[in-house]
Amino acid sequence: MSRLDTSCIASFDRYAMNSLWNRFQQYYLRHLDLGISLDVSRMGFSEEYIKSMDAAADRAFKSMDALEAGAEANPDEHRMVGHYWLRSPELAPTPELSREILETNDSIFKFVAQVHASGDFTDVLVVGIGGSALGPQFIADALGSVHDPIRLHFLDNTDPDGIDRVFETLSGRLEHTLVVVISKSGGTKETRNGMLEAKRRYDFAGVPFEARAIAVTGVGSELDKYALANRWLTRFPMWDWVGGRTSVMSAVGVVPLALQGLNIKGFLQGAAKMDEWTREKSATKNPAMLLALMWHYAGNGRGQKDMVILPYKDRMVLFSKYLQQLVMESLGKELDLDGKKVNQGIAVYGNKGSTDQHAYVQQLRDGVHNFFVTFVEVRKDRSGEVFEVEPKTTTGDYLQGFLRGTRTALFESGRESVTVSLPSVTPESVGALIALYERAVGFYASLVNINAYHQPGVEAGKKAASVVLELQHKVLAELGAEAKTAGVVAATIGADAEAVYHVLEHLAANQPGVNAILGNGPATDRFALGA
Repeated sequence: MSRLDTSCIASFDRYAMNSLWNRFQQYYLRHLDLGISLDVSRMGFSEEYIKSMDAAADRAFKSMDALEAGAEANPDEHRMVGHYWLRSPELAPTPELSREILETNDSIFKFVAQVHASGDFTDVLVVGIGGSALGPQFIADALGSVHDPIRLHFLDNTDPDGIDRVFETLSGRLEHTLVVVISKSGGTKETRNGMLEAKRRYDFAGVPFEARAIAVTGVGSELDKYALANRWLTRFPMWDWVGGRTSVMSAVGVVPLALQGLNIKGFLQGAAKMDEWTREKSATKNPAMLLALMWHYAGNGRGQKDMVILPYKDRMVLFSKYLQQLVMESLGKELDLDGKKVNQGIAVYGNKGSTDQHAYVQQLRDGVHNFFVTFVEVRKDRSGEVFEVEPKTTTGDYLQGFLRGTRTALFESGRESVTVSLPSVTPESVGALIALYERAVGFYASLVNINAYHQPGVEAGKKAASVVLELQHKVLAELGAEAKTAGVVAATIGADAEAVYHVLEHLAANQPGVNAILGNGPATDRFALGA
């Protein structure tokens, strides 16, 4: 396998300018209809590297074909993976599934039309976490405007202070606010907590919660049964063949984003067009495969370099956050499909340009070389009137200058980069961008032989949290008027002293009647129940 090292990358500028120009032409992909392009010419791979990956790429293409045809693509959970069918229902493996997708969308659009026609609602509160919030948040921020008929707000954590802040913004408007609760299983504690907090606020304000509550959940789930029993306004399905991080084109995203007033059909059509492009079987002509190969090349197939996402557009600021879940939850796996311990993954972080000119680009250029960059360019500066801040120069010209200048400066220091360009931020282009990265993640997972569609680490964290809460109940039951140290409490209930100490600190800060008497440190701090 041939690979250019950083000294070779830095030496590109010593070649004739035509060398870079020729490399750019060779590794530049563009979709004429979508107007989206991908440029990987500033990555240091060689043609030999691409050829060496032909067999792996071919296996990935075949695996993806089987996935789209309805094969079991998530062997750990014995599930199909069908987010591609959400934008092309006719490709679903059975007529029943195709019909269910179409009927669900039709019912959503009819419901949304009724809401808009009523004029009764100004806001929507979305209660969800992870994929049930990140996708809708990114799209809502990227495509939203002051002219949207409805504003979206999110409860995406179980942080009481954060919940209070959201309800402060909705003060006096709960009567005109719908609540969309999103949870596939209905058992996600963070979402359950947000729902209960919301209901409490509505009850306190004397506003009927159930008449404004919408459930997006699995058929027959805890949430589905609860919503039905309590006569919620309506319910929409989540399917077990759609993972949370790839669910934004299901009811998870379609319901709140359609209520916001966005062009959902254009959003889905853009994704469908990208899906068609990324079914191309030539690795160097398929943008998703080319992206996956760049990730593989940059990190030696082991995730040895971080992926830094730099979108040069304020509307795209949440894209890096969205990609963190899509990439890291999908690819961060301990075991491969053969049960071998591999500890795969790619770390993702980023912020918007040109903000980063004044933040961490300094380290990217001169510091530790443990990353590669993805620049996200939007060619259209603004939809309004052109304004020049200097003769023949606009703020958008400066933004483009910073993007290209940073790209060049990084390249001159041997730092590699990919550039993804959109014509403008529209429902179609954003839908296509999401579809591009969904497919790239699937391809990369095949290249390194892992399951991209489960999340055992997340489930382990949930179980660990339950253990902590059980410990808290035991600790609280042991407290009395006599002040005790964490060590004494731990010995009595048979628990770890440090874990008990953290529980006691939390209780003292939040539980009425639990008092802390501070000593010289954790070993001598004492806790008691008092008035």
